[in-house]
Amino acid sequence: MPQIFGDFVESFPPVQDSLELTFTPNSLPIKKRWRSNRLSANFMADYFSNFLPIDENDPAQKRRIKESKGAVSYVANELLENAIKFNNQATNFKIKFGIYFIEEADMTAVLFATNSVSAEGLDKFQKFIQELLCSDPEKLYVQQIEKSAEEENSGASGLGFLTMINDYSAKIGWKFEIVQKEPKMIAVTTMVLVPV
Repeated sequence: MPQIFGDFVESFPPVQDSLELTFTPNSLPIKKRWRSNRLSANFMADYFSNFLPIDENDPAQKRRIKESKGAVSYVANELLENAIKFNNQATNFKIKFGIYFIEEADMTAVLFATNSVSAEGLDKFQKFIQELLCSDPEKLYVQQIEKSAEEENSGASGLGFLTMINDYSAKIGWKFEIVQKEPKMIAVTTMVLVPV
């Protein structure tokens, strides 16, 4: 049975536009793959901006497009980097990366990344998620910066998630599910809702 934490959208209207990309993480060394992350994130932001119901000729709305593209690009880059960095390299699980749109009172970009996670990484990640959900994001951000400064190679700091929340008013959710029993393979989908 899947485990869900935070703000996770289970299903989207079938008529909504979306974009999904798939990456094969083991096909290239991670350093070569890393170079394409920013390109993929910017592509996602450019794609998204075409759906904004905004007049590009209005200077105030033009600024909103620029800010929205910046937010989507940042979140997309962080999600993709985390998905590739923390993907269980012992598996051939393909990373899925995408964006959906929710139009209610305002438009929301819903970005997601799905990757596999090792059993060791699972416990550590879920503990961080619990801490993130139960803490003040601004105070936790300062704590994580101090912790990173003290421990040079501390690994996962969570600063990207905290920046999304503090700087972009993002809501984040996670879904963990077993996708294969033998050998056991666990997938995590990280979802970020960004108001634009």
